[in-house]
Amino acid sequence: MAASDPAAGRPARERSEADDPRRTIDAVWRIESARLIAGLARMVHDVGFAEELAQDALVAALEQWPESGVPDNPGAWLMAIAKRRAIDAFRRRERLARKVDELGRDLASRGETEALPDPGDDIDDDLLRLMFVSCHPVLSMQARVALTLRLLGGLTTEEIARAFLVPESTVAQRIVRAKRTLAARRVPFEVPAGADRAARLSSVLEVIYLVFNEGYSATAGDDWVRPALCEDALRLGRVLAGLAPKEPEVHGLVALMELQASRLRARTGPDGEPILLLDQDRGRWDRLLIRRGLAALERVERLGGGRGRYAVQAAIAACHARARTADETDWVRIAALYHALAEVAPSPVVELNRAVAMSMAFGPAAGLELVDALAGEPALAGYHLLPSVRGDLLVKLGRRAEARGEFERAAALTRNGRERALLLDRAAACERGRAGDR
Repeated sequence: MAASDPAAGRPARERSEADDPRRTIDAVWRIESARLIAGLARMVHDVGFAEELAQDALVAALEQWPESGVPDNPGAWLMAIAKRRAIDAFRRRERLARKVDELGRDLASRGETEALPDPGDDIDDDLLRLMFVSCHPVLSMQARVALTLRLLGGLTTEEIARAFLVPESTVAQRIVRAKRTLAARRVPFEVPAGADRAARLSSVLEVIYLVFNEGYSATAGDDWVRPALCEDALRLGRVLAGLAPKEPEVHGLVALMELQASRLRARTGPDGEPILLLDQDRGRWDRLLIRRGLAALERVERLGGGRGRYAVQAAIAACHARARTADETDWVRIAALYHALAEVAPSPVVELNRAVAMSMAFGPAAGLELVDALAGEPALAGYHLLPSVRGDLLVKLGRRAEARGEFERAAALTRNGRERALLLDRAAACERGRAGDR
């Protein structure tokens, strides 16, 4: 054990008690960091500088709270420290004298650090601005995801890297470059208006749903699901719904994530092996999340946004949630909803899902016809679910030799170890079935 470890050589019970302040500070940071950075960014107009100030405040908390105890209003304490760091930085740089005076007067008017109230009535607006800045189109999608999880999700660089199975240095570089890009492009810390707001909101929703999907069905690695990522995305979605209560697509995305997250416990077996939708124990579905999802979907309808891309997907998920058994699923309605989704958000992946729904509603031959029509789509050339779906339909049609080849091809394309094992098992089952037929 390193000599610098203050807990070295002490009994486990004492070490546990000594570590309590750190765990408390970590919990406070997860809760307060997004609000803190958002409020600071509004003041200094620089997301990177705002995060530095927030980190300085965190260091101060780590130094002082273990001795003094956690203050009654930790968020206000951190904000006060960060503002003082900002004043010091502005003075050192011998610039922005007006901002120094402005911040100094604001801090003095609030009194002593411990007595400071909440950061102010603008906090919701600050968080919304921070979401729009973190997901700005000048950044790559990878950078948007990393920056959003760092600033709004409160995740460390190490946690983001572990979640997406990339080197920590890669995530760190993405975050640094993202902040530099925002500063170089002078991206304003504001909520856009009009058509620009709609376009930017779409980017925010896309980032949140990408995070959720990576947790719901991991693209690579040894785990089929990563519930922590789903929880982070759900938390961001719920925050956004509170900040933009009249945006139907925000509620549509929340409804979709709530309904899909309700199945997480049933998606894997005792050893982490995948369990497909129709084979899941629906008694393990989370009824609370289902109720929340259906309530969010009702809000979408009241706002007149039932035809939005996330709302339609949520309506599809609701069909599954309402079915007490797999046999009770309304596949005809699901097929119709996928047709509607193809109109508002056309893509080969949507068409592939529609083919599955058509096969369930009208037979495997109907689905196979649609799947075969997608064979030449460049976007699906390396998409493992295309041969996987085709293999499933071929099994239902009794064409097991062809199905085995499709499952093996799908297994070669996927980067997820659990999914690869499932597909290879299905290929082997096709061979056993052929032997039984003979």
